[in-house]
Amino acid sequence: MKALLIRPKPDKETIGLQHVMICEPLELEYLVSNVPEALADEVTVKIYDFILEKKPFEQILLEEKPDVVGFTGYITHVRTIKQMARKVKLYNPNTKTAVGGVHAEVVGDDFLDESIDFIFRKNGIDSFNAVLEGAVKNQDKAIIDERIKAIENQPYNYSYKHPDRKSVENYKKDYYYMFHNPCALIKTSYGCPYNCSFCFCKEITSGKYYARDIEDVVAEISQIPEKEIYIVDDDFLYNEDRLKKFIALLKENNIEKNYLVYGRADFIANNKELISELKKVGLRAVIVGIESIRKTDLDSYNKKTTVQINETCIEILRELDIELYATLILPMDFNKQDFRNLTNWLIDMKITFVNLQPLTPIPGTEIFKDYEEKLLVKRESYEMFDMAHVILKPQHLSVREFYSQILLSYYKVIMRPANSIRLLKKYGLKENLKMLKGSQRVSLQYLSKIIRG
Repeated sequence: MKALLIRPKPDKETIGLQHVMICEPLELEYLVSNVPEALADEVTVKIYDFILEKKPFEQILLEEKPDVVGFTGYITHVRTIKQMARKVKLYNPNTKTAVGGVHAEVVGDDFLDESIDFIFRKNGIDSFNAVLEGAVKNQDKAIIDERIKAIENQPYNYSYKHPDRKSVENYKKDYYYMFHNPCALIKTSYGCPYNCSFCFCKEITSGKYYARDIEDVVAEISQIPEKEIYIVDDDFLYNEDRLKKFIALLKENNIEKNYLVYGRADFIANNKELISELKKVGLRAVIVGIESIRKTDLDSYNKKTTVQINETCIEILRELDIELYATLILPMDFNKQDFRNLTNWLIDMKITFVNLQPLTPIPGTEIFKDYEEKLLVKRESYEMFDMAHVILKPQHLSVREFYSQILLSYYKVIMRPANSIRLLKKYGLKENLKMLKGSQRVSLQYLSKIIRG
């Protein structure tokens, strides 16, 4: 029996970070490695990553003749996954189709479609294995559904074998994140210990937080051949004792890697010495949700930080020569002066990389119901919920002007001469040209929005 695992290519409408980063489908690699031993001789599982795959999906269906096809994706992939599932059913109505991933777990009803047999709303790895077992035994859909419901009623399961990274061997050379190239992913915790109102992460595990044993994490890292490691925890910089143990084990095992992680500004601001120690064992970059330079915004987001904390964090990272990838949320009451103030602050703080996200209430988050009636787009315009589209009405600017201000701010911050010179010295011409090409594609998408208004 054959099962295919599919990561779809983003819709052309989605303003895509895939132009500057393509990371491995870690969730699919976990599915491959955790097929039960009892099924191992009877089932072949293969991953197709359509961000990179050149063959048409229809050709793959004809060549592979799958019995099961599983999809993964975010909210922006909902329409694409439904379209691909319909193609599967046209190829063979008896082929079982399933969808998992973070959006399926939080807002699974978005995937309701006659072409999708199973939606994994919890414990997706175990549910996928239930589908495989059912397919091997030729069980009816109703029987498999009952098994999946039983799995979803169980507590969250986080005890799994390490992901099978060889399952994407033919794509591996093309996985990267910005200047981290080539780059491998690892997840060391699930959920988020904080409670920001706009955040989707905490919804995935119903507000619960679970961290893997750090010994197991380091053991997995030791087996990863790539030098660049992206730790995709919603917040890796959280528990001081755990981080100190992480540092000690890396030293003890003579592991030399470079790390990109997520971290909060307040943790960095309050733990300069610990961040310095992490730098010594390979911490190279941190993605920080700065979110805003206005106190009222930070309070409304329940961020529990201040502008001063953000500035202290930025200064510490700059002093330690740790790259900062800053993310900020743009409220709909921004006017041109607010954009100028933000841009000037980013330049004054010498920030090199910034992600400016128009306020986007994602379905399933705490704030979605507050904004649902104010959406400029249909709730079913899934591909536009990418945290780059303007999907709420700006109060003081037109949609066209809001997009224009975003693009102008990007160019003033990222393309300023001092920035370009620093990046050339640090990363070289080849990597900078690659990033320039990717950023130009994103800029063209923004220009399209400006033209269309």
